[in-house]
Amino acid sequence: MEDFIANTIIERIKLLRRQYAGSRGKSKFAQALGISPSSYSYYEHNRVPPITVLLKISEITGVDLDWLLTGRKAEKKFASGSNKPLLEQLDDLLSNNPELAEPVQAFVELLCEKKGFQKGLVQIKSAKVARPGWIPVLGRTAAGIVHFWDQKFLPEPKQAITQLDELVSKHTGKTILSSVDGTVAIDLRAQTLVDGVKNRQVNLIQVGGAEHEPIVEFVQSEDIHKLFPDSFALQVDGDSMSPRINDGDIVIVSPSVPAAQGQIGIARLAGQIGVTCKLIRTTDTDVHLIPINERYETKVVPKKDLLWALAVLCHISL
Repeated sequence: MEDFIANTIIERIKLLRRQYAGSRGKSKFAQALGISPSSYSYYEHNRVPPITVLLKISEITGVDLDWLLTGRKAEKKFASGSNKPLLEQLDDLLSNNPELAEPVQAFVELLCEKKGFQKGLVQIKSAKVARPGWIPVLGRTAAGIVHFWDQKFLPEPKQAITQLDELVSKHTGKTILSSVDGTVAIDLRAQTLVDGVKNRQVNLIQVGGAEHEPIVEFVQSEDIHKLFPDSFALQVDGDSMSPRINDGDIVIVSPSVPAAQGQIGIARLAGQIGVTCKLIRTTDTDVHLIPINERYETKVVPKKDLLWALAVLCHISL
């Protein structure tokens, strides 16, 4: 290949990487491609990847391979007739909003099921951005959380991102069973969080696991995910934080944001199953876990028994 052609291919790969994983997402993109970060960095700066890598880039981002190689947009052909405007409109919708592909697919499948129609059903192909903005719901505040958070020291944010990405990618392509709208309320009064979450409407998405696997839930919010890519969610069990946070609400926390004095946080204590959501105040010797609901009493525990405490960034009411 001539240098100027190679350079344009590399520029398109950089563009796709930024769209897929962000400006600092080289390692994440390399992981999705199944290659080492150093190999990917070499391709991005020095030479065009082999065809196997180019095909993988096309697959995970949903772009046309011809566009990736040449920059030419493939001409889209639609069946003629009364349905043509609808198909063109649907194509524009999914091209500009790839995150809508899964809900649209679920809706199409529901219509087909109602009509008893299966023959010729085509899967809608989305630009797989590893489920952009999908934040895993790891458990309930009174029922424990998945194993890699069940330890005295949480993983570093970079390690947490990798583990969460693996959890999300495990469920990529599985059927969306339901999608429920929710509203975000900011709990941590950090300016970056208050200003950064422009869209206060989110979705709680249930994804069907494989046979013998449980249903998995994700909160879909690109704004929160961009600010805190290592964030995860927990569902509140009980009304001790009512009326601020109610039973069944979902809280978002991040390993990179520890609990602030006098603010709402999620705490894990030694010798206890699960975690608890409370206002957290600490002294030199003790930790005070304070409910908002006056029907509950403040719990005081030795500071040495506090394994970790993370700030509640925001919560979602469904």
